[in-house]
Amino acid sequence: MAATKKDRQALVILLELTRELTNPRPQLEDSLRAVTEAALELLPGNHASIRLLDGSHAELLSGARSGSGRDQAPMTFKRGEGIIGWVVDHSEGVLVDDVTKDDRFIEKVGAGFSIRSLLAEPLWSAGQVIGVLSISSSELLAFSTDHQTLARLLANCSSPPIERARLGRLAMTDDLTLAYNQRYLQPRVYEEIERARRSGMPVSVLLMDLDHFKKVNDDYGHAVGDIALRLFADRVRAMVRRMDVFVRRGGEEFTLVMPSTTLEHAVATAERIRSHLADSPLSAGEGIFLQQTVSIGLATWDRSETPEELQQRADVAMYRAKALGRNRVAVADDSDGPMPISLRAKPA
Repeated sequence: MAATKKDRQALVILLELTRELTNPRPQLEDSLRAVTEAALELLPGNHASIRLLDGSHAELLSGARSGSGRDQAPMTFKRGEGIIGWVVDHSEGVLVDDVTKDDRFIEKVGAGFSIRSLLAEPLWSAGQVIGVLSISSSELLAFSTDHQTLARLLANCSSPPIERARLGRLAMTDDLTLAYNQRYLQPRVYEEIERARRSGMPVSVLLMDLDHFKKVNDDYGHAVGDIALRLFADRVRAMVRRMDVFVRRGGEEFTLVMPSTTLEHAVATAERIRSHLADSPLSAGEGIFLQQTVSIGLATWDRSETPEELQQRADVAMYRAKALGRNRVAVADDSDGPMPISLRAKPA
C-alpha cells in the first residue's frame, strides 16, 4: 500500500530527529527537547514532556517540556505516583481517553495547562526503564491506537541517543538536581570567555545562594531539603535559555553561566528568578510549603579579567546581597577584587 502524505510527513520528522540526536556530542537537554518538540509535531497534543529517573531511581525529574505550560515551574513525580509513575513501575505504556475517569491520574496544582487525555511511553536502556515520554491534550479522546504506536516508535528510536547523552552527562552532573557539577564549571567558564573574546559578545555569571537553607534541613529534615533543591533547580531551568549553563556549585549554591548576555539582561534574568521564588512557595509534599528566597550576585566579563576573577566578582556581589538583607540581586562593581575579610563568613 502506498504511503500517505501524513505517513511521509511522520517519516521525515523521525528521520530529522534521528539525525539531530546522532550529532557529535549532543547536550542532554538538547536531545530531550528535540524529542518533546518532535512529539508535538507528530501527535495531536498540546504538551509533551520527558521525565528521567534521578540517581536513586525514586523520583522522576523534569528533563524537557514543550508546548503549553512549558514556562511554568515543572512538577516532580515520585516513582509510582500518577500515571507517569505507573508507567515506570509497570514498564508499559498507556493511552488514557479521559484522565478524570482514571484512578491513577493525579492533578498537580500550578501545572499551567489542562489535561483530559494522555499518552505515556517508557524510555528504555539496557533492559531498564530510565524515564517516561508523555504527551497530553486538553481535549477528550485526542489519541488513537495509531497515535500510541507512533509515540512508542518515537520513544524507542529516541532512547539510545538519549542514554548515550545521559551517560556522557553523568560524570559531570549532580545526581540530586540534574544540574552540572562543580568539576564542569571552571572549564566551561574558560570556554565561554574564549568564545566571547573571539566574537566580541558579552558573557555574564550569576551566583545564587538559597537563604537560611540550613533552617529547612533543621526543621523538616534533609529529605525535604533535597526536594527543595530539586524544585529550585527545576524552576531555574524553566526560566533560562537552553544555551545557559546551570551548575550546582555545592550545598545550596548554584551558578548560572550566560553566554551572549549583557549586564542588563543578566539583571533581568536574576530578578525574574528571585521574584518567582519569593512569590511562589516550594511544594515539598505532604502539605509542606516552603517560603524560600535566594540571594543572587552577578558579574559581566570586563573583557580583560580571568575566569577566576569574573567568578570572584560574582561571589563578592552575592555576599553583598546576603549582607544587605538577602532575597535580593546585587551587581558586581568593576572595582570588586578579592573578597573582603568581613564578608568571608557567609551570613546564615
